[in-house]
Amino acid sequence: MGDVEYLAPRDLKEALKAMEEWKGRAKVIAGGTNLIPYMRAGWISPELIVDFSGFKDLAYIKEGNGAISIGALTTISEVASSETIRNYSPILSSAASHLGNPLCRNRATIGGNLANASPGADMAPPLLALEASVHTERGGEKGREISLHEFFLGPNQTVLEEDEVITEITFPKPKDPATGSQIKFGLRNAEALSIVNIAVMLEMEGKVCRKARVALCPLAPTPIRAYRLEELLEGKRIDEGLLDECAGILKEEITPRRVSIRASAEYRKMLSSILFKRAVQEALKGVKA
Repeated sequence: MGDVEYLAPRDLKEALKAMEEWKGRAKVIAGGTNLIPYMRAGWISPELIVDFSGFKDLAYIKEGNGAISIGALTTISEVASSETIRNYSPILSSAASHLGNPLCRNRATIGGNLANASPGADMAPPLLALEASVHTERGGEKGREISLHEFFLGPNQTVLEEDEVITEITFPKPKDPATGSQIKFGLRNAEALSIVNIAVMLEMEGKVCRKARVALCPLAPTPIRAYRLEELLEGKRIDEGLLDECAGILKEEITPRRVSIRASAEYRKMLSSILFKRAVQEALKGVKA
């Protein structure tokens, strides 16, 4: 991998100072499930690695003031097993439980999954559907709160500055009655990269949808919200005809890669429309008329 400096800072302040001094030449490591493979492949060559893994105060899941807060260094396993997440956002718990394998989930962090900005980031669809925000810190400057739907710019590209890091992810507690579902489809039952990953959140009044959030990946250069579908669902009684109409529009909304070793663009379009209908139907189970 070549020569690289390594720093294990004592606290976040020291880490941010290093990121500022080595701006553009430093990378953060926490779980390392993306950074190390990228370095071995020669895709990135940082001069300094700043180890954040010891910052236990950035690993937490809290509920309060109408919101759920997750520290950026919280592992995917901790998200999957959290009673708070299961109670308030089961779609996020479901997505976390299907990410990679147990070894990966025990190392990978939720902040790292978002910062890596893969078009197929497993945590992105449920967090987009939950209207999450990322909170950041940067040496010498005030931190930012960034809505997740404005966070991704392209494959492995975000709005983060080169010396800026994610410290927390927050989202409002879903209103009651709210319901959701999450479906990940891959070529294997486990340890698979997704062909289509979809998350749906609905706020219902009887059978009428008052609010809809639909998010998907990897069907575009970034994880996306399906805004046209959301607008079409809201204020209407959801029936088979409406779902068919939405499924047709979804094929126009997404832009999967034309060439992929896992699935053709045509297959992803077809599959996304099927899984969209299935996800909405799953979310509607148990909704009182």
